[in-house]
Amino acid sequence: MTKRKTTTGPADTNPPGTPTLSQESNGDPNAADLSPAQPDQSFADPAIYSRFTDFDIYLFRSGRHQKLYEKFGSHVVEHQGTTGTYFAVWAPSARYVSVIGNFNGWNRGSHPLNVRWDSSGIWEGFIPHIGRGEQYKYFIVHEGGRELEKGDPYAHWWEVPPLTASVVWDTYYEWQDGDWMANRKAKNALNAPISVYEVHLSSWRRDPGNPERELSYGEIADALVPYVQDMGFTHVEFMPVMQYPYAPSWGYQITGYYAPSSRFGTPQDFMHLVEKLHQAGIGVILDWVPSHFPGDAHGLYEFDGSHLYEHADPRKGYHPDWKSYIFNYSRPEVRSFLISNALFWLDRCHADGLRVDAVASMLYLDYSRNAGEWEPNMFGGRENLDAISLFKEINEAIYREFPDTQTIAEESTAFPGVSRPVYTGGLGFGMKWMMGWMNDTLRYFERDPAFRKFHQDELTFSTIYAFTENFMLPLSHDEVVYGKHALVGKMPGDEWQRFANLRLLFSYMFTHSGTKLLFMGGEFGQTSEWKFDASLDWHLLEFAPHKGMAACVKALNQLYKTEPALYERNFTADGFEWIDTTDRENSIVTYSRKGNNPADTLLIVLNMTPVPRSGYRIGVPLAGTYREVFNSDSAEFHGSGISNTSPINSEEEKWHGRSQSIRLNVPPLGAVVLKKN
Repeated sequence: MTKRKTTTGPADTNPPGTPTLSQESNGDPNAADLSPAQPDQSFADPAIYSRFTDFDIYLFRSGRHQKLYEKFGSHVVEHQGTTGTYFAVWAPSARYVSVIGNFNGWNRGSHPLNVRWDSSGIWEGFIPHIGRGEQYKYFIVHEGGRELEKGDPYAHWWEVPPLTASVVWDTYYEWQDGDWMANRKAKNALNAPISVYEVHLSSWRRDPGNPERELSYGEIADALVPYVQDMGFTHVEFMPVMQYPYAPSWGYQITGYYAPSSRFGTPQDFMHLVEKLHQAGIGVILDWVPSHFPGDAHGLYEFDGSHLYEHADPRKGYHPDWKSYIFNYSRPEVRSFLISNALFWLDRCHADGLRVDAVASMLYLDYSRNAGEWEPNMFGGRENLDAISLFKEINEAIYREFPDTQTIAEESTAFPGVSRPVYTGGLGFGMKWMMGWMNDTLRYFERDPAFRKFHQDELTFSTIYAFTENFMLPLSHDEVVYGKHALVGKMPGDEWQRFANLRLLFSYMFTHSGTKLLFMGGEFGQTSEWKFDASLDWHLLEFAPHKGMAACVKALNQLYKTEPALYERNFTADGFEWIDTTDRENSIVTYSRKGNNPADTLLIVLNMTPVPRSGYRIGVPLAGTYREVFNSDSAEFHGSGISNTSPINSEEEKWHGRSQSIRLNVPPLGAVVLKKN
């Protein structure tokens, strides 16, 4: 194993221990005296020590700095023979900034920062004799006199909510995932099988003895890693792990963009979780939210009393759906903040990719706005040109610095070239969620099988546009909340039919072109909607239908990873071919998947009704003997057990435009996958 040391800076030398923080938070800062009659005489002049070079300032102010986490924030350093903490914060509209914390009784006047001479708006200073574990905030007086107390936008750790102070911390970690990092390029490649398990850390599993208690990063690692490994998923995608104060936001209202959530432990504890997944051969994708942030008093909103991070014009700076604030994508310093943040999680936390949330909301100026509530761009269009250029810069930076990772866009419109390279005019993402496939497929499967024959186009339409982007097929958390029902609850029929329908849906998903994403609980047929503040219903695995569902998903993951035809040509039209879509009366569709070797070709037959079909004939590409390699109706999966146990010899009878054909048993609400011997 190779070891890699990652620190917040060249002088961060504190050992990676975990001190116990004081339970007391802020004291009474309102009682503090702003006029420091007796300031700490050892408080060094910030001009003597700075982490910023002139080039750093140039990059920051031009929107091209990619490692601001090495400069801003709190960093334990040694200065003039004394160990202390260097602080740096951007507050260009402030006339006074100081550091307040436990170390000075939250006194607003005892430790002021000095503003840099270069009009960058950066305030900085060195405070001796404080280090790792100190709670702090910035006290800011706006030039108009308004007083604010703010957390550090670049802090690596925070107090556990509802407390809101930042904590002096670092990202020192002795990584032991060298084997994964050296070889992950093959695991993250577009021609590799990528099956993603989407996880919400707070609700995947809780303490069985105390359901109110969330597990720590370490406890999650002990349970999650062997489970994901056994189920056969190749990657885990964590819903936002960045520091968020409001649990019902599911993590999408972030206040600490450079810190893993303190709810579950320290940054090093989070790194341990990533490391354990890597050691088990499992990639880690993080949900990233550059689209908006909340208006919490300690957060980014009106940070220095002005509209610093958010756009001042509410038509561009306020999100009506989420009642939150939108970054000012035209401001260079904000662009540097976001670019640096994207790279931070790949650099310091060894993430293998970023799934970027709500991309459509960033691309369009009129997103969720009525006429008159938005302003056209300089060309009179609705596209947000600043956000578009930012996406291109972020993706170029990521694939330049970390070419063995992936970025994935949650983008729900027909915006062209989302997953095409920037040099061809695209946005530069590696993949894009296939929202159209998800909506059409769920709508189809929710229908009574008796009426599916009238709606078969909902199932087949996806291949009209399937190869215009590098698509990931998502069945995400958004589909199992707010009255939409759990996946198995969407399915029609009695209990047996609901589970058979869901196994059929998963079979269609795993044999359709594109990579895969499944939200936690779906893999064993969770029956209730997802609750962000409660554990999944793991006890359901004691019952046969749920145990069978889990076995089916496990088998599908194995099939997906071992059959090259299902992944080698995921994103090209020559990897998929319809055999027949015309049998509407029986609601049966057949298609083939192809890899680089013709011998790897698979035939897939889907029966969308509960009526078994014996001796059903389909055309095949080549003469020979075919065998069944997967059947969603297997008794092992709690199916009826109708299968094709014996090899099937092709016959010289033309069918579906092919000179050879075979006859097979097609199970009720079942999927059959065949391969030529």
